[in-house]
Amino acid sequence: DTPLEDGGDTQVRYLEYADAEQLASKLNEQVQGLVRAAGGAQQGGQQGGGQRPDTGVAIWADPQNNALVITAPPKIMRQIMSIVDKLDIRRAQVLVEAILVEISTNRMAELGVNWAIDGTGDSSSTVPIGTFNQPVGNVSIGSLASALLRDSDDLDPGLLPTGLTLGAGRFRDTGVNFAVLLRALRGDSSTNILQTPQIITLDNEEAEIRVAQEVPFITGQFTSTGTVEGTVNPFTTVQRQEVGTILKITPQINRGVDTVLLNIQQESSNLAASTQGAVDLITNKRTISTKVMVEDGGIIVLGGLISDEARESEQRVPILGSVPILGELFKTRSGSKDRQNLMVFIRPTILRDGVDAAIETNAKYNVMRNQQLARPRSRVTLLPSERPPVLPPIEELSRYADPTQGGTPPQPGTVPPDPEDGDDSQGTETAPLEETEPPEEAPPPQ
Repeated sequence: DTPLEDGGDTQVRYLEYADAEQLASKLNEQVQGLVRAAGGAQQGGQQGGGQRPDTGVAIWADPQNNALVITAPPKIMRQIMSIVDKLDIRRAQVLVEAILVEISTNRMAELGVNWAIDGTGDSSSTVPIGTFNQPVGNVSIGSLASALLRDSDDLDPGLLPTGLTLGAGRFRDTGVNFAVLLRALRGDSSTNILQTPQIITLDNEEAEIRVAQEVPFITGQFTSTGTVEGTVNPFTTVQRQEVGTILKITPQINRGVDTVLLNIQQESSNLAASTQGAVDLITNKRTISTKVMVEDGGIIVLGGLISDEARESEQRVPILGSVPILGELFKTRSGSKDRQNLMVFIRPTILRDGVDAAIETNAKYNVMRNQQLARPRSRVTLLPSERPPVLPPIEELSRYADPTQGGTPPQPGTVPPDPEDGDDSQGTETAPLEETEPPEEAPPPQ
């Protein structure tokens, strides 16, 4: 401390947790408010013969040392130091675990018959006699017949719809041509998705985690024709969008009641299965934006979706399609049943000190290491001298090692040796280093 001649002094306060620049800005605002309040009171006192207040206060930050340099009269200095003592504290952290569960089942079935009869005259002109050309599986019998008339010896298999497809017909230059196409298809699919994004952040600090892919979507295309080679595509414009899991969260710890106020924005998206008739990729997106109050270590559901949807479709020829049994030749039917269950849960855990953070970190670390050890540690293909990497024990890295383990951890950078061939053990213990006594200090000179 350096006393000043006017009774004030200057002090340097090294901060432990708070940011010096941010705190200096807040303190200057506080001091200006105090000075303005004191100045207003002093103006009334001056009319009665009082003295002007001492306003010699200066606060600035030294970011290199994260320190405050404060110049102020003793009374204001004590007030400023009291404020700094209450603000320069260790802030708690919050571990937020989101759980996204999605279970869906899809069932569909199709059954349809297409037929066509036409007559071809001597001039190879086709005269339709009768047709039921309702597309089955997005493929009509008319398109198949046209392909066969162009080249009856070679039909592109890609034109046939998926599923069981049976067909018969006659395609000649003269006479009556006919074609019949029968298609039956049934499909079942199920989805079971479990996502658990996790993130740690300071109290009242926004955090974000993104686990996504940049998927290209076509937004424009320029084509030109008339060249010798045929149609060309000089360029295509593409816009990339993130597809995956995105979690934004801002926690606020409520003092004394061990509850956490969470401001959450959660998004999960994925590419949908290819849909017939779609010109580009289709994405499924689920978004939640909400505020919730949760107990420390508790779990709460943020929201979800439960849907059960059934669709039926039938196309038929009037009158003929209503005839029992025979009417099946004049109709196409399809049906589908979709069920989807989607729920999002959240679980916050307050980490008040380094020990709490170490406990959670060690638990997550050991989960990943145990998964590595559970896999066979065979040699890398075509590299017999190489083995897959394995995380070292947490005791080698963490300062909060379990004292019951005993032994001295190896030096940083050492890795447990690989087991020999035929050794079924999944992990190896590292031998403790030999402790050496420090050299004796030379006696001080007389």
